[in-house]
Amino acid sequence: MNLHGIVVAAGAGTRFGSAKGSALLRDRPLWEWGRDALIAGGAASVVIVGEGGIAGGRRRRDSVAAGVAALPAAATHVLVHDAARPLATPELTRRIVARLAAGGVDAVVPAVAIRDTVKRVVGDFITETPDRSALVAVQTPQGFVVASLRAAQAADDDDASDDAVLIERWGGRVAVIPGEETNLKITFAADLLVAERLLP
Repeated sequence: MNLHGIVVAAGAGTRFGSAKGSALLRDRPLWEWGRDALIAGGAASVVIVGEGGIAGGRRRRDSVAAGVAALPAAATHVLVHDAARPLATPELTRRIVARLAAGGVDAVVPAVAIRDTVKRVVGDFITETPDRSALVAVQTPQGFVVASLRAAQAADDDDASDDAVLIERWGGRVAVIPGEETNLKITFAADLLVAERLLP
């Protein structure tokens, strides 16, 4: 396995109020936390998309594609991580890598159970209450076979909320491993305060 990583830090951060990748957590930008988790988890190198690294794209999937294009030619597997999740641990990364190494999959995603009741809404009316026992909330980093991710990226140009969606639409196999409850996504400025309290 020739493993490398991509940290996506190119978002505009509309809800956050500014670009999140450069926001500081304990005096370090969020993208550094993400990079370090990937390196400690086994990535030989990490491509930073945005925040002083290579230029990002218009959509998240375009930024990831730019990162994939910048990987070493020999890369066989890649970890794609959002700078907005600075609390992902090296141990989570290692578990993703171990499942990738076991084979039989195109991608591996960490996920946690959904605690709240989920409703489907059309306009201002609830139309359905899905069974949450079959639903999970996925996180990053996510691991991929590089050839599979490239094929999935080339298969369509529709937007995607994460890269596992591209693998799903392409018809690939996505495995799920337990995520981390503390792997908070920084969406609003107040989330940085929560992240600070969660750090040891």
